[in-house]
Amino acid sequence: MNRYTSLRQEKQPLEYPSCGSVFKRPINHFAGKLISDSGLQGKRVGGAEVSKKHAGFIVNIDHATSTDYLNLIRTIQETVKRKYKIDIETEVKILGEE
Repeated sequence: MNRYTSLRQEKQPLEYPSCGSVFKRPINHFAGKLISDSGLQGKRVGGAEVSKKHAGFIVNIDHATSTDYLNLIRTIQETVKRKYKIDIETEVKILGEE
């Protein structure tokens, strides 16, 4: 259990609040790698940022709003689609209004 905890701490951005892994894994691809290869790690909208540690996570680094998250998710999806012709779907469920 200590080994798994250590691996998780190394690979996931636990130092910031997040909603966990944001995107589903596309068939034959990894969402985090597609996002990283698209040059989006560190991309920020308002207080929401694509994690520099793991591109599959969006972290709240400065009082991010739901609108910040939604706009960053859209930017990620549009960029990956334009660059790789791959649709990435959210794994998180989005509730309510912006």
